[in-house]
Amino acid sequence: MNQPNQHAPAPDTLFSDHATAGAPPRIPNSAAIPALSELNWADLYGQLNEEGVAVTPPLLSRAQCQEIIDTFEEPGLFRSTVVMQRYQFGRGTYKYYADPSAVPLVRTLRERLYPPMAWMANQWAPQLGERTFPGTLDELIDECADNGQNRPTPLILQYGEGDYACLHQDIYGDIVFPLQIAVMLNQPGDDFTGGENVFVEQRPRSQSRAMVVKPQLGQGMIFPVRHRPVRGKQGFRRHPVRHGTNAVESGHRHTLGLIFHNAR
Repeated sequence: MNQPNQHAPAPDTLFSDHATAGAPPRIPNSAAIPALSELNWADLYGQLNEEGVAVTPPLLSRAQCQEIIDTFEEPGLFRSTVVMQRYQFGRGTYKYYADPSAVPLVRTLRERLYPPMAWMANQWAPQLGERTFPGTLDELIDECADNGQNRPTPLILQYGEGDYACLHQDIYGDIVFPLQIAVMLNQPGDDFTGGENVFVEQRPRSQSRAMVVKPQLGQGMIFPVRHRPVRGKQGFRRHPVRHGTNAVESGHRHTLGLIFHNAR
């Protein structure tokens, strides 16, 4: 959970109005997570452009969500534990997986979701005036390694009563894949109350826009890591986006965060 990159281009920079052609790649059938192959990526891309955040149908069952939650108590799976209040990031705890491939559900989600998310990122690339990304996660990880970014970034977050996350961006290095996905592992209203996801979009020469998103158990939220393109009168503009979590009022809330670029 790094602070925003202070060297990012100004939010009112304009870019040309064109996009990468081609249809989104289809995710092959997965016996472990069959919902992945049923996702409508054109629809999700439309949501992302219209709202700034796209919410998927449920990807995981309650049993699968619990399987991931249970990893939180297995210290050997993690490379780092962050107690958020120590760094003024908010209040709560999150842990980075040492090797995401060691957790089958995390591995499957990250590897299968990456290609269509790369397709979406590459639709944005000419609108943002940025680079395109390779079609497979392995290729992206190799690029990160060549740049000294070797630490995996998928993480699990745990919040209890009164816990929250300050607004932030997950950047971690010079190579930044522009989209990430967070999967809700508990059922709002049953397992916890409060704890809504909050996104704030900075708009050029205007007041910021706040969005509150309430995914249900197993649903994923796709959102920008740093900024998103928004059409203006003369082309596209970069709108910086930060995300955080409102305070949990009761119960416990867990989220799986899938960030695709590695950290230094």
